[in-house]
Amino acid sequence: MNYQWYPGHMTKAKRMMQEDMKLIDLVIELTDARVPLSSRNPDIDELGKNKARLILLNKSDLADERQNEVWAAYFKEKGYFTAKIDARSGAGMKQIQEIIREASKEKTERDRKRGILNRPVRAMVVGIPNVGKSTFINTFAGKACAKTGNKPGVTKGKQWIRLNKNVELLDTPGILWPKFEDQSVGLKLAVIGSIKDELLQTEELAMWIISFLRGRYAGFLSKRYQIEELGTEPEILEKIAFARGCRLKGDLPDYQKAAALLVDDLRSGKLGRITLECPETLS
Repeated sequence: MNYQWYPGHMTKAKRMMQEDMKLIDLVIELTDARVPLSSRNPDIDELGKNKARLILLNKSDLADERQNEVWAAYFKEKGYFTAKIDARSGAGMKQIQEIIREASKEKTERDRKRGILNRPVRAMVVGIPNVGKSTFINTFAGKACAKTGNKPGVTKGKQWIRLNKNVELLDTPGILWPKFEDQSVGLKLAVIGSIKDELLQTEELAMWIISFLRGRYAGFLSKRYQIEELGTEPEILEKIAFARGCRLKGDLPDYQKAAALLVDDLRSGKLGRITLECPETLS
């Protein structure tokens, strides 16, 4: 299957972002901690060059904690400020204000030399659809000032949000990029829910999840569904179907329903804390 989703509003959003970058001191980029590299839009590096950069590993509560540490070190090594957060619960959010101050030191110093005092740091919040930008902004601001939704494409336009006298945030729509060079990137984004489900083949995602989990997280499927992880991917999906009562007439397994269940369980963290990529496999 070819994974792609690039509605027209994303082209407009990218042009708008390019224009707004002139007003910005800091780019805060949210990624999904389960796929920290695949959930980064490569266009952002080009758009945000010469700007201070903060990468937030959001939904870190759903990701493998060991891999969270590995990824944080990976991005720091590349010169980014980095933090692990869970915007929904607020975990890790207290450190953000201090990191913004640290990341904006050069800008503050330049302002001071030019006699400009107390100008707020202007930060642009960016990220692909469904990584939690609006939830992050609402939690950070302590009030519901950005629309939120658990489906991609909720934020369509930009909006400025003044957090306090020190920081102003510019919320932007989530944008993907026109073509995934590597289809495994599209597949992983489909698995975590950053591509609209209507465009996907759920059974294909389920087969990939089963294959991946048996290789990297053996025992997770057994624990969740009380099944043995033996056999081919379709055979295991059949076991999940029967274990969860996903049946068609004639006592046949309902593969579609079982696949949807498996994908939902992974996305919600019911299967356990899982990271779908790690730096050492991305050479």
